[in-house]
Amino acid sequence: MKIYNVLVPTLLLLFMGGCGNNSDEKNNAFSLEIKNPKKTYTTEDVLTVTLNNKKGIEIDSILYFLNNERIEVPGNSISLSGIKLGEKNLKAKIYSEGEEYETSQKLTILSSIKPKLYTYKILETYPHDINAYTQGLEFENDTLYESTGQYKESTLRKTDYKTGEIFKMVKLADQYFGEGLTILNNKIYQLTWKENTGFIYNLETMEQTGTFVYNQSKEGWGLCHDAENNIYKSDGTDRIWNLNSNTLAEKDYIEIFTNTSKINSVNELEWVEGKIYANVYQQGSIAIIDPKNGAVEGVIDLTDLKDKVTQHPKLDVLNGIAYNGEPNILYITGKNWDKLFKIEVVQK
Repeated sequence: MKIYNVLVPTLLLLFMGGCGNNSDEKNNAFSLEIKNPKKTYTTEDVLTVTLNNKKGIEIDSILYFLNNERIEVPGNSISLSGIKLGEKNLKAKIYSEGEEYETSQKLTILSSIKPKLYTYKILETYPHDINAYTQGLEFENDTLYESTGQYKESTLRKTDYKTGEIFKMVKLADQYFGEGLTILNNKIYQLTWKENTGFIYNLETMEQTGTFVYNQSKEGWGLCHDAENNIYKSDGTDRIWNLNSNTLAEKDYIEIFTNTSKINSVNELEWVEGKIYANVYQQGSIAIIDPKNGAVEGVIDLTDLKDKVTQHPKLDVLNGIAYNGEPNILYITGKNWDKLFKIEVVQK
C-alpha cells in the first residue's frame, strides 16, 4: 500500500509534466515573422509575413486570422486597407497530419490620416436646467430628449430646447445612474452606468416597456444610431460597440485611434451625416469618428465653452451633443450647465 501511494502521485506528475512539454513543443514549432517590422502600422501598410518552420514539419495547410477573423494572405502579403484600427493579434494555424499548431504576432494599427481641427461659433443660446447632470441628448421631431445622471437624481426628460421647459420627466430608481440615450423606431433607449442595465421606453408615453443587459462591455456611457438602424454604444474605454437594434446584443466593436494614439474615455455619442461624433470625457472636445474602422477624422475644440456658463460648485464637464439635421450645426451642453448652445462648426 505504501508503494502504491507513492507511485500513483509520481506517475501523475510525470504524465502531467510530459503533456506540458508536448504542448510547449507544439507552440514553439513555428514562428510568424513580419518583414521590416514596425512598432505601429497604418491602414496604408501592406505586411509581408513569413512562417518560420523550426522543426521542418511537413505542412498540410495554413489558415491566418486577425483577432480570430479569418483573412486571406495571397503571396504572403496582408493589406491593412479596410481593417479596423486597434490592437490586433495576427495568428497562423498550421495543420500537419491531424495535428494543429499555432503562432502569433501582436499588431497596433493606427489611422493613416491626421485629424482636421475645428473650432466653433455660437449662433444661439438657450436656457438649460442647472441641476441636470447631462449624459445624453437627442432630437426627435424638433423635441429635445435628455438623459441625466447621478444616483438618486437620474432622469429621462422630454423638453422644449428653446425655453428649457420640461414637458415630461421619468425618474429612475435610486440604484441606477443614468447615462446616454438614443431614439429609434418610436422607442427610447437609455443606458445606466455600472448597473449592466439599459431601459426601453415608448416614445410617445415615455412608459418603460423593457430592459436589456450588456455583455462584454462592462459599463454604459453613450448611445447613438445610424440610418440603417445600427445602434452604437460607448463604455468609457476606447471602444464603441455595434448593437443589434432588435435584441440590443453586442455584435462587434471599433477601437478609436488617431494617427498617433488611442482615444480613451469615449462618452456621449451622436450620429451626424455618416460619422460618429463622440465627446471625450474630461476633455472639452468632440472627436469625429469613421464608424467603419474607428479612425478619428476630426476634432472640434470646445474647450472654452464651459467658461460661458454660470460658474458654480457643481459645474462639471461638457457632455451633451445633439444634431437636428442642419449642416455643420450642433447643440451642445454639459453637466450642470445652465445653457444649451447652438453652434456652427468651423474648420480652423
